[in-house]
Amino acid sequence: MVGIIMGSDSDLPIMQEAIDVLESFDIKVEVDIVSAHRTPEKLFDYATNAHKRGVQVIVAGAGGAAHLPGMVASMSPLPIIGVPVKSRNSIDGWDSVLSILQMPGGVPVATVALDGAKNAGILAAQIIGASDKCVLDKIIAYKEGLKLKVEKASERVKK
Repeated sequence: MVGIIMGSDSDLPIMQEAIDVLESFDIKVEVDIVSAHRTPEKLFDYATNAHKRGVQVIVAGAGGAAHLPGMVASMSPLPIIGVPVKSRNSIDGWDSVLSILQMPGGVPVATVALDGAKNAGILAAQIIGASDKCVLDKIIAYKEGLKLKVEKASERVKK
């Protein structure tokens, strides 16, 4: 199972891409809003207990100061994937990218591109696929599909 959390419901349109890709791999997701700044007690509970509920990877999306992924990583034993979200109060998203990317040694957060929730979902699936052959086979098929799309596009361009 993958936990998908975000700091605000305004992040859901971006984070939906991670939900969709994980569901396409038949990976169960739990989705919640957990604000690092407005619900710190909920953040603490989520980060320290997600692994006890069977969550294997956490995808955390946040905009602005974007402390959510790093704070979760500081308390959780699970791999954390941060999704910087370009929000209305953002500095072109750079504040979110740097807040998630620049973690201190010992507190890693895998960070995808700005609004890159789809890649976060794929990375979460790949992490799970490292120990789950069924998921791994779906990822292999997915990547083969990407290759075929490029080959077909290349053939159309050559005509």
